Amino acid sequence: MSLPKANILLIYTGGTIGMIKDFKTGTLRAFDFKTLLEKIPELQMLDCNIDTVSFKNPIDSSNMEPKYWVQIAELIEKKYKEFDGFVILHGSDTMSYTASALSFMLENLTKPIIFTGSQLPIGDLRTDAKENLITSIQLASLKDKDESLIKEVCLYFEYKLYRANRTTKINAEHFQAFASFNYPDLAESGVHLKINREYLFKPKLNEPLKVYKNLDNNIALIKLFPGISETMITGILDSQNIKAVIIETFGAGNCTTEKWFINLLKKAISKGIHIINITQCSGGSVMMGHYETSNQLKNIGVISGKDITTEAAISKLMFMLGREIPDKLFKITFESALRGEMS
Repeated sequence: MSLPKANILLIYTGGTIGMIKDFKTGTLRAFDFKTLLEKIPELQMLDCNIDTVSFKNPIDSSNMEPKYWVQIAELIEKKYKEFDGFVILHGSDTMSYTASALSFMLENLTKPIIFTGSQLPIGDLRTDAKENLITSIQLASLKDKDESLIKEVCLYFEYKLYRANRTTKINAEHFQAFASFNYPDLAESGVHLKINREYLFKPKLNEPLKVYKNLDNNIALIKLFPGISETMITGILDSQNIKAVIIETFGAGNCTTEKWFINLLKKAISKGIHIINITQCSGGSVMMGHYETSNQLKNIGVISGKDITTEAAISKLMFMLGREIPDKLFKITFESALRGEMS
């Protein structure tokens, strides 16, 4: 007895993948996803039913904001029982931010949510859009007995499926635009579709979906560099309403040991501002206390971001601040993996 076809909802939020070239004028215009099956007949070969919905006003990747993350989450919440999987089309520049945020906003997820996009519009001759779209839908429709095989928020691009909150965009020109430096690929598309089951997220199956919509963006990001000034750090830490600051440190979490720097952080922490230490390296992890140049951070109560990406750190902070997690639990909560975002 064969399983019923999976029902997949395709959500277009904006981005290059949803553009098509008008060959008369040479300009790009939004693609009508209602005609998707006509334009990409290969989709009819997939063993699933596809429905589409588009944002009324497509959002350019650079204009993506937390309020739109909430709109995506609400749409999934509304359609969750109706569909077996969701494919979200999104501009690539901020895709890792949005996808990471959705991983925190959706708790007890038991269905796949796969973000994808493209470097070239869907109507271009050499486009990467078709392969990314077709394989994302195929991955979202995979079943393991009577349940979805993938039960987390993912990102698919150029033959690789990644855990979304482990990704970062690394290239603006190549088709291979994303990487996951600190976590293995979840799947690889080649002659065969290879699923690395041991790396898939395993949620609680008997818990109902929880959707968190309150995000607090009163945060700042500081990337350290040789010669960074006391005035600049002071200006950020003294900003009105600031609740948390992510510091991108050197190597394994190292920073200057100048007294003014440590004292400023110590003062901020005493005022209730959460300070997160993440590495500005693409791969690797913060190991506070491993070197003398990070030991003082550990001693004053700076929170370790371990091997989390900048994108995931930002969205996790917004999520945690939105939930108003008590100060005494904040450090231990951030340093714990909530959705597989850190090792």
